[in-house]
Amino acid sequence: QVQLVESGGGRVQPGGSLTLSCAASGFPFSNYAMRWYRQAPGKEREVVAHITGRGTITTYPDPVKGRFTISRDNAKNTVYLQMNSLKPEDTAVYYCKALNLDSWGQGTQVTVSS
Repeated sequence: QVQLVESGGGRVQPGGSLTLSCAASGFPFSNYAMRWYRQAPGKEREVVAHITGRGTITTYPDPVKGRFTISRDNAKNTVYLQMNSLKPEDTAVYYCKALNLDSWGQGTQVTVSS
C-alpha cells in the first residue's frame, strides 16, 4: 500500500524559509520520479517541483524557479522541498506524489503572512 506523509509546513513571514519532507513507503521509491504539488484555496492543484528517480534532474515552473529546491534521499525513502524567499502567494497545502502512482498524502499547510 502506497503511503506518503508530508510534514514541515507552518506559518512564516514573507521572505522566510521552510523545508518540507515527504516520507514514502509501499513502493520501490528510487524507481519513481517524485513531484511536489500545491493547492491554494479556490485554485487548481499545480506542480511546483519534479525530481527524477536518481535525483539527477530537477525541474520547476517559473513562479518558484530559483526559490524552491527539490531533493531526495533514496536511502530514507524521503523527498524534500526547500523553500526560500517565500511570498504570500506561496500559501497553499503542499503535497508530494510519485509519478504514475495515484496515491496522495494528506498534505501540509504552508502559510506565508506578516
